[in-house]
Amino acid sequence: MPPRTILVTGASGFVGRILLPALRQAFPHADIRDAAVDITDAAAVATTIAAARPDALVHLAAIAAPGDARADPAKAWRVNLHGSLNVGRAILDGAPGCTMLFVSSSEAYGASFRSNLPLDERAVLAPLGTYGATKAAADLALGAMAAEGLRVIRARPFNHTGPGQSDTYVVPAFAGQVARIAAGLQDPVMQVGALHPLRDFLDVRDVCAAYAAILARADTLTPGTVLNIASGHMRRIGDILQDLLDAAGVTAEIRTEPAKLRPTDVAQVCGDASLAHRLLDWQPRIPWRQTLEDVLAGCRAA
Repeated sequence: MPPRTILVTGASGFVGRILLPALRQAFPHADIRDAAVDITDAAAVATTIAAARPDALVHLAAIAAPGDARADPAKAWRVNLHGSLNVGRAILDGAPGCTMLFVSSSEAYGASFRSNLPLDERAVLAPLGTYGATKAAADLALGAMAAEGLRVIRARPFNHTGPGQSDTYVVPAFAGQVARIAAGLQDPVMQVGALHPLRDFLDVRDVCAAYAAILARADTLTPGTVLNIASGHMRRIGDILQDLLDAAGVTAEIRTEPAKLRPTDVAQVCGDASLAHRLLDWQPRIPWRQTLEDVLAGCRAA
């Protein structure tokens, strides 16, 4: 049965702003709400969930930028781990029939990517930074709560981008500079981090389609199920930069900025989303060039 009431934490963030209309399209008869609650306040979370008694809850709220988590680890642990546990416990106590979709992260795999193989959901969680560690901890803790009756599904999305994303992430950071150069607002010099890494990128709209598919098929998924959300294709960061420059019709000098380098970077990241393809009938559909053009257009309009 499709969910009748859906709560979304973190609905005002980048992904949430895309997800809400996607859920409204997928479930036109559902009451879809922004939970609008401080997830670190256990009492407030419990009250919100008990009052709404949702059929489904998508848990997006997080310190989502690795740099922000690295800058304030205590806050990252408080929000990403303890806040997520507050949500899980409130569902168990106040809405035990609710499906919780926990949005984890491919960053939880960390050092496992050093195998240089596409990783599926059986790969060891071996995070290399604070953000990945907080997500891995919440992922494992909520998975354990499935044994207590929590109807949790854990999604592990790989890199995703789209118009409206903060320039703390690489694609909009590049696109913003390219747009300014094209408009004559910045000298033709790009400040960049490492360009050699290979990453598995998705369009945020495809990721949101996967989340909607999880809710639509929640009754068929075993509590505790983990699903990678990935393209299965790697793209070199430097090639993404060149594609954006080409799309804007500009050339620029490329300068490496040490502050943009991540000390724990792995050379390549690739996900195996075969399970999501099979269980959800999901696959990425938006062409990568369209994604880049849409991000660039958003930066031009800003």
